[in-house]
Amino acid sequence: MKFKESETVEFKKSTAELKEAVVSISAILNKHGVGELYFGIRDDGTVVGQQTSPKTLREVSQAILERIEPKIYPKIRTVKIQGKTCVAISFEGKDIPYFAYGRAYMRTADENRQLSARELEHMILKKNKDHLRWDTEICRRAKLSDINVKKLKVFLKAAGLRYDSIRNALNKLKLLSGGKLLNTAVILFAKQPQAFFPNAKLRCAVFGRTDTSYIVDRKEFEGDLFYLIEKAQEYILEKINLGMRLEGLRRIDVPEIEKDAFREAIINAFCHRDYREYDSVNIAIFKDRLEIRNPGLLYGDLTVEIITTKMVSERRNELIAELFHRIHFIEKWGRGIRLILSKEPRTEFEEVGNHFVVRFERKSVAPEGAEKVGGKVGDRVGVKVTENQSKILNAIQQNAHINAKELSLLVGISTRKIEENIRKLKEKSLLKRIGSAKGGHWEVVK
Repeated sequence: MKFKESETVEFKKSTAELKEAVVSISAILNKHGVGELYFGIRDDGTVVGQQTSPKTLREVSQAILERIEPKIYPKIRTVKIQGKTCVAISFEGKDIPYFAYGRAYMRTADENRQLSARELEHMILKKNKDHLRWDTEICRRAKLSDINVKKLKVFLKAAGLRYDSIRNALNKLKLLSGGKLLNTAVILFAKQPQAFFPNAKLRCAVFGRTDTSYIVDRKEFEGDLFYLIEKAQEYILEKINLGMRLEGLRRIDVPEIEKDAFREAIINAFCHRDYREYDSVNIAIFKDRLEIRNPGLLYGDLTVEIITTKMVSERRNELIAELFHRIHFIEKWGRGIRLILSKEPRTEFEEVGNHFVVRFERKSVAPEGAEKVGGKVGDRVGVKVTENQSKILNAIQQNAHINAKELSLLVGISTRKIEENIRKLKEKSLLKRIGSAKGGHWEVVK
């Protein structure tokens, strides 16, 4: 009869493989917390036996005691298997990660794999996540008088809860511990959260190229998370291009990136960022893309592949996420990524350094070598156009059959001014009419 190795059982031919055995013990502990190892059995399961003496058992015991950290105290004994003497070691431990000879290993099938720095970090965070959670820590310097009652009332109303007093309201939301304010209470409802957390901040910038070499605009905002989320959204809408469409006689602005998609990414950035990192959430608008960056990699065992293919969520800041959910900022079931991809299928997600980055493609930017419309047409041919003329060209590019009345509503000037600007655009050879006045259409000259 042959025996078989597994994730919790390891065989060694003899104590000549003592170092490898110590590594196997640490790897099994890191994966399962309990296991067995036998000297005197080959890895194919053949029992060959092991010469033993008190010295042999002592050497095994000392190697395990001295080379595995934190220390473990296994049960070591001699046993008879198929009439041959073997050394059996039973061990267990819950104080992961365990290190053998200064390195951490993980059991995979019947092999021992050295853990990467990130895997080790995840193991430590997973073990201590309840003790290390920033959002449920007490903010020692904050007092009830630091809370903005108006902010709290607005939130309670949105959550369908009644306000009676600051203390009772915060207790309902589980934002007090022993009468002390938690970090979440301060960063959401304090009069000046930045007085307690310098990283309660949003940094925004527009770059004139596809890299960071030329800054066109830069702004910073400080305050509570709800304020920062709205400011991030406003900044993006102000800086990216807006198209237009008509619904009846109403003008509807259409941003080049779906608003619901980038708003979800903004909320996720503030909800899941690592608040122990000093850095802020950053909005970077490039010539060809929008990036939303937050400090802190994906939490727990999540990967980019998992979040983009499965409806799975692990939250670094569970309490913040719970409060966001109360006012329908986020879904409990981790559908935010799916929402983003449903609105903007070409969205990219990436971990860069210690940041998680969501990257949206700017649709109004033409591919390399392609011509552009609107204000860029004038720039291309060396002819200056006014802001209203630029709007007219953009509107016509989207709807070649648009009439002067519709253009008047979209641009916000009289039909007489529309006709005057169209005449000037035709004189500049930027616009021409194809066909009759009633049955024809406009064409922006490429």
